[in-house]
Amino acid sequence: MRQDWEPEDLIEVWTLLEDDMKRVRNKSGATRLGFALLLKFFEVEARFPESAREVPATAVEYVARQVKVPAGAWAEYDWQSKAIQRHRGEIRAAYGFRANTEEDQDRLAAWPATELCPVELSRDRLAAAVVARCRNDHVEPPAPGQVRRLVGKAVKDFEKRFCRSTLDRLGHATRSRLEDLIAGDGTEQGADGNGRRPGAGGRTSPS
Repeated sequence: MRQDWEPEDLIEVWTLLEDDMKRVRNKSGATRLGFALLLKFFEVEARFPESAREVPATAVEYVARQVKVPAGAWAEYDWQSKAIQRHRGEIRAAYGFRANTEEDQDRLAAWPATELCPVELSRDRLAAAVVARCRNDHVEPPAPGQVRRLVGKAVKDFEKRFCRSTLDRLGHATRSRLEDLIAGDGTEQGADGNGRRPGAGGRTSPS
């Protein structure tokens, strides 16, 4: 998420609406501010922040004023507590999302390998497509680091299948020549049979 927000952008994106305020009413202190920030962050990114530092400081201050909690309370929000797990579940439900599973991650790795990699190998664009697919399916995407690993696996799987299918289409003679090249010691004989490459110098002086 970008860290620089103009005042008009803060108002448009980070303002707590009526339904948002209803969800924070039964919370107080750091819990109230933490929930509100996770709620608005998820609305923008369709995922939760990996750490407190990922939430823009200007957004923390703006949301803190709305919920009437000091902005410093954000540092007290416990990222390992059962409370944050409940908050995440409540926020997913509010937006109609569900947590991703191992099966989801397997599908997310297989999908770009078969559908996207044949026409796109930019890992950044593949990662963006994976996140967009999750949003479209209302599944919370994996953390950015995990998305990059899934994309890396998808690219490797595609490259392996591509090489295997290409090799399967080659004739027996061509495959044998390639295998000989791979198994060779890297030296090539020139046209004169003396192991010199064409144009590799070594002009003989006249006798």
